[in-house]
Amino acid sequence: MKNVNYLNIFFVGIPTILFLTGLFPIIDLSALGLLFSILTGLFQVTIGGCLLMDEPHNKGLQWYIIGVILFFIAVCINPYLPKGDFKTYFFFAIPSILALHLTLIIYKKANK
Repeated sequence: MKNVNYLNIFFVGIPTILFLTGLFPIIDLSALGLLFSILTGLFQVTIGGCLLMDEPHNKGLQWYIIGVILFFIAVCINPYLPKGDFKTYFFFAIPSILALHLTLIIYKKANK
């Protein structure tokens, strides 16, 4: 589980570092951070699903999977939602919240 924790830190940390380079005018790698966040999402959904199969009664993992499913449903119905700032905040905030939630679950399991 410690190796999964280290991989998760890598997959979450790299896009964060690349996004932070966007603050400096010399090097802007934020577009690369967006691309790497796709790999982060794939890794986290896979690990979350595997952990849920191992522990189907874990409430934290159940909430994570419910959040992922609801997010993808929202992405599918996105064209039918009214325009506004809420959509922008929602579609940027929810993946970050889900990533943080799974990161905390993995960290707790690795340090038992």
